[in-house]
Amino acid sequence: MAWIVTFPLPTDPSNPSRKNDRPMRIGVVGAGVIGRLRAQSILRHSATELAAVMDVAQEEADGVAAGTGALATTELERFLDADMDAVIVSSPPHVHEAACVGAFERGRHVLCEKPLSNTVDGCRRIVDAAFAADRVLAVGFNLRYYPAIEFVKDTIDAGRIGDLDHLRVFGGHEGLPKFRIDWQYRAPESGGGAMMDVGIHMTDVARYLMGEITDVYGTMSESVWNVPGSEDNAMAVFRSPDGISASYHATWTEWKGYRFYVEAYGTLGMVRGYYAPMRNLLITQDEPGGPTRTRRLLYPGIMIRERLKSWHSTALLSFEGELRDFLAMAEGRYDVRLADGYAGLRSVEIAAAVRRSSETGALVRLPALGRMRG
Repeated sequence: MAWIVTFPLPTDPSNPSRKNDRPMRIGVVGAGVIGRLRAQSILRHSATELAAVMDVAQEEADGVAAGTGALATTELERFLDADMDAVIVSSPPHVHEAACVGAFERGRHVLCEKPLSNTVDGCRRIVDAAFAADRVLAVGFNLRYYPAIEFVKDTIDAGRIGDLDHLRVFGGHEGLPKFRIDWQYRAPESGGGAMMDVGIHMTDVARYLMGEITDVYGTMSESVWNVPGSEDNAMAVFRSPDGISASYHATWTEWKGYRFYVEAYGTLGMVRGYYAPMRNLLITQDEPGGPTRTRRLLYPGIMIRERLKSWHSTALLSFEGELRDFLAMAEGRYDVRLADGYAGLRSVEIAAAVRRSSETGALVRLPALGRMRG
């Protein structure tokens, strides 16, 4: 058994793929916790500038824009009319559509926080607007940039566990005590419960690793917190067009606290990614039933940093990774980890499919989407 202790490498703020020296000017909608981190990622990147900040509270917008020269406003139209090339939307999901569509109508690229919208129809309208404008639509599934998930993805792609057979994905926390304000857990603003919260990340991780999800069968319940339309627990089975399956559980009753994991099983082993704390497990063999080799990865640098600076520090690094890939996509490169609009749409479609399956007891089939571009 091998134990390997790893420390994350510092991120490179440069982007050699840019074709000119003009910084990309980016506006941020929403000046809450996530919006502040998004603005910080823009300010830390040598090829981007913060152009404008919009929030319903003027003092919040002023706080993010302070000292940057960026416009700070409470008016969406004034924000959208500012001089900028792209928009990052980090407001509540029920108002994503107005900001995204307005940005596309003005020829801007968009990076939108998950979930893309609180409804499937809203997601589809945003995707349609991106196509009509011929602009990039990316979605902030930043777990793709967490080292534990990167390791799982790269291990599968390298064939180190053989052919992928199935996944197990789990995401959960204690539920309502974790939320700061009620729109984060109340439908219709939230779009749902555990599946539209921590579970939406795990839905995306499953599709990211499987390649696509077209068959959904599941069940859900609202018997603990009793918030209408906001499920406490959802359990499902997903299947890809290639026959790869995944078991899925999103919960607001994980009394042990916030955590998520994904386990990928192949013909020659398995790999696990876990958070929090960040860690990996890899078991490989040369043939089924043969001797196994075990490798464990720990990330003490991340654990120490989060102890001193909270989870925000890890989220910020993931946002910086997303921003670099967003710039690459804006320049026509799509061989990146960043989730696109179809990933955002499919994750919300899957949540709706689990709810429909729970109500009818039937399997729900969805058409394959693939990627928007590239």
